[in-house]
Amino acid sequence: MEEKQKKAKTPKEQAAPEKQKTAKPAKEAAKEKAPEEKRPKYVSRMRTYYQTEIRPALQKELGITNPMAVPRIERIVLNMGVGEATQNKKLLEDAAKELALIAGQRPVINKARKSIATFKLREGTPIGTSVSLRKDRMYDFLDRLISVALPRVKDFRGVSGKAFDGRGNYSLGIKDFMIFPEIDFNKVENVKGLNVTICTSARDDKAAKALLKMFGMPFNN
Repeated sequence: MEEKQKKAKTPKEQAAPEKQKTAKPAKEAAKEKAPEEKRPKYVSRMRTYYQTEIRPALQKELGITNPMAVPRIERIVLNMGVGEATQNKKLLEDAAKELALIAGQRPVINKARKSIATFKLREGTPIGTSVSLRKDRMYDFLDRLISVALPRVKDFRGVSGKAFDGRGNYSLGIKDFMIFPEIDFNKVENVKGLNVTICTSARDDKAAKALLKMFGMPFNN
């Protein structure tokens, strides 16, 4: 009878066991939400080299008073033209995959702006692929181009120092894109060329050439 006469549990008392049950998972959830140890942010070694070595030296050489006015590389554009893609679409697909391996970034497909009857080309037809690199990816590509790819060119004697456009931008044509170690020559069906355009903030070609020379670009004139 005594057990039957016990008072009914209040809402708070009924909720108490539930809180105890959920207390442990709540702590575990808090641990999961806790921020992990911050990993050091990746910075390209070429970018660090520019900031610590090249910029001060270039500022002194060009006599620039404002450090922010020192020429720098803004972007690098890689372009691969595939004229045969009008007859075989697979060539363009392969080119896009290969350019992605070289750049480390997904490229875009370029289409013809005008129709040219002589080449059987219609406006809007895919004819090539390109990609624009900035920040660390840009510096990493430049590092691989200068340190690894260009030295693999047969009978390499340097690159032309006159391929500037008058506005501080430099263009380099590569006949065989397989000089890049990312490309497996066993999987390549057609050898393709690659055009590299390095866009800088320099106001003239002289300053742009001095900048690239400090990066280690092997000019032959």
